[in-house]
Amino acid sequence: MIFKPYDVTYSPFRSFTRQEWSMLEDHPEFPIAGIDLTQLQALNEPLTMEEVEDIYIPLIRLLQIHITHYRNLHHQREEFFKNPSQTIPYIIGIAGSVAVGKSTTARVLQKLLSMLPEKPKVELITTDGFLYPNTELEKRGILNKKGFPESYDAKNLLAFLAGVKSGRETLEAPVYSHLYYDIIPDEVQRIEKPDILIVEGINVLQVSLNKKPRRRVFVSDFFDFSIYVDAAEKDIRQWYLDRFKTLQKTAFTNPESYFHQYASYKEEDLMRFANEVWEEINLSNLEQNILPTRFRADLILEKGEHHFVRGVRIRKI
Repeated sequence: MIFKPYDVTYSPFRSFTRQEWSMLEDHPEFPIAGIDLTQLQALNEPLTMEEVEDIYIPLIRLLQIHITHYRNLHHQREEFFKNPSQTIPYIIGIAGSVAVGKSTTARVLQKLLSMLPEKPKVELITTDGFLYPNTELEKRGILNKKGFPESYDAKNLLAFLAGVKSGRETLEAPVYSHLYYDIIPDEVQRIEKPDILIVEGINVLQVSLNKKPRRRVFVSDFFDFSIYVDAAEKDIRQWYLDRFKTLQKTAFTNPESYFHQYASYKEEDLMRFANEVWEEINLSNLEQNILPTRFRADLILEKGEHHFVRGVRIRKI
C-alpha cells in the first residue's frame, strides 16, 4: 500500500515529502490558533497544530486554486450560453480504508475551507448514510459485508449527488448511527445550497457500487476533486485494533450499543474477535475494492505509522 521506490519520471503524479509540501508558498492566512482540534479529530486519530500547518494549509491553498478556476469556468460558460444560472456546489470526495483517518481529514477540510476569505458554506456527508438498513442487508444475506460495494443503496446515493450537481436547493441524506450500527429511521441530514460539499466514504472512488454492468454513472463522476488517504496495511490494522480497544471502554459500554456484548470481553478475546473482523471483512474489502481505486484520486495523502502524513502525491494536469 505504501509507494515503493521507482522511476517517477513518467508518473502521472508529482511527489512531495512532508517537508517539501509544508514549504509551498502562498499559504492562506487563517487564525488557526483559535481552532479547537478536539472538535475535528475522530476517535484515536491524533491531530496537532503542526499537522494542520504543514499538511492542511497547503492543501487548502491548492483547493482554493481549483475552486477559483471552477467558479471562473462556470461564469464564462454561462456568459457564452447567455443563460445565467446559480452556482453549482464544488464536490470534494475523500476515500480510504476503515480506520485510516478519513473522518479527521474531512472535518479539518470542512473547517478550514469555511474560513476562506469569501466564507463559503461547506457541508459534509458520509456515505455511511447510504448503506442499506440492516434488515435489508440481512434479507440479501450480506450483513457481514457491510461497507462492501453491494451493501450501498447506489441508486439513492447517485440520485443525491445528481441533485447536488443539478442545483437543487434542498436535499436530504439518510443518517447512519455507529452506536446502533444501522440507519436511523425517519432521520435525515438536510443539505441546503452549499458552496462546497465534502463526501467521505471508503468506496467513493470506485467505478461501480454494484456488479451490474449496465450502470454507467459512478459516484466519482460527480467529484470535482478527490483525495485518497493512504497508509501501510499493518498500520491501518493496528489503528483499527486500537480503536476497538477504545470503543470497548466507551461506546460499547452503552447498553443500546449494537456491540454492547463485547464490553465485557477480556482483552485477549476482544483482540481475537477484532482481528477476525479485520481479516474477514475490512482487509478483504480494502484489497478487493478500496485500494485499487487509490490511483484514481487527484491527491494522495500518505500516512506514516503514527497517523501523521509523511508524503503527498498530486496528479499532474
